[in-house]
Amino acid sequence: MSFLRKILVFVWLVFLLVTQVSGARVNSGPSGFVQTRNTQFVLNGSPFLFNGFNSYWLIHVAAQPSERYKITNVFREAAATGLSVCRTWAFSDGGDQALQISPGVYSEPVFQGLDFVISEAKKFGIHLILSLSNNYHDFGGRPQYVSWARAAGVSINGDDDFYTNSVVKGYYKNHIKKVLTRINTITRIAYKDEPTIMAWELINEPRCQADYSGKTLNGWVQEMASYLKSIDNRHLLEIGMEGFYGDSVPDRKQFNPGYQVGTDFISNNLINEIDFTTIHAYPDQWIFEQSDGAQMQFLLRWMTSHWTDSKNIVKKPLILSEFGKSNRDAGYNINVRDSFLNTVYTSIYNLAKNGGTIGGGLVWQLLADGMEPYYDGYEIFLSRNLSTRNVIVQQSNQMTALEHILIREGRWGH
Repeated sequence: MSFLRKILVFVWLVFLLVTQVSGARVNSGPSGFVQTRNTQFVLNGSPFLFNGFNSYWLIHVAAQPSERYKITNVFREAAATGLSVCRTWAFSDGGDQALQISPGVYSEPVFQGLDFVISEAKKFGIHLILSLSNNYHDFGGRPQYVSWARAAGVSINGDDDFYTNSVVKGYYKNHIKKVLTRINTITRIAYKDEPTIMAWELINEPRCQADYSGKTLNGWVQEMASYLKSIDNRHLLEIGMEGFYGDSVPDRKQFNPGYQVGTDFISNNLINEIDFTTIHAYPDQWIFEQSDGAQMQFLLRWMTSHWTDSKNIVKKPLILSEFGKSNRDAGYNINVRDSFLNTVYTSIYNLAKNGGTIGGGLVWQLLADGMEPYYDGYEIFLSRNLSTRNVIVQQSNQMTALEHILIREGRWGH
């Protein structure tokens, strides 16, 4: 065999080896980073539409190795129903089973629980949206950060100093860096390099009573988004907003449920480093005194107004990242919940079909058996609630079918 032929054979063998390795990676979980193209989500060069869910509790349960089967069960059941995106917490500040025990001090066993969550999601082909903090005291969040600063002798006026105090902001930036640069003990991949992670979320449901205009939050988002992107510019980033309008476009405040919470859906999401918008929808909490019909009309207006603004003003994709129907509501039964979910899903599908922009919805929340302490009224058990499961499967199938239609007709990415 000539020297040239030996070289060609060698190159061919290397090509085959690389191809096989690449194929193995593709089959082991989400193969590429979810990206955005104009107002669309894109995965591996094609439109990415999805049906998804919330399971905020994953890190807490996974911190106990004997309980990790619950994470596996939920992911297995979710994948079997076509759910492909999961939103969960990447924080637990102070208190019981804390990830961050005190500023800069972390629990390795709890971090290994989060490692497991990511590795299991990878196995089942589920993308994760990981939230980095909480507006509320549950699992620490904003109140815990300011409490730490106060205990360190920092002059603190209230929880809203979370957004403005330099010491508190330093604590939070440290958490961003710690999580993003974490090397997963199971996959050996840094979180910032893990394509199973779809996006980072700055804080769940930010609110600021000190400034209802949304300007204080705007400054914080700009600072934290820029810092996060300086560490990781491969993953998508969103704020974690419920969708309340602020002062930048006064006429949009008509769509709020009668009040503001210190956010501005439009100006906050126009920040360059923010890649997509989010809204939550809980009319049974926000306008609980109104009838079911009025609550549903509010929800549909809420979705449509934010879809319009994401498409035409912000020009970024949208996710309905929390919604559900509580079994504690008056007149609740399983048929009421199924009808509610079906109406929301139909609206998501129609908006995606008729103008894109919305990538999907994340129902609140999926639980595994034996998790009574986590019941909040919105819990869904895919193995038990078969009629609800059927509604979810139908939506998963429709969003997948719409993906194929968009690809075939070339109606995406514009």
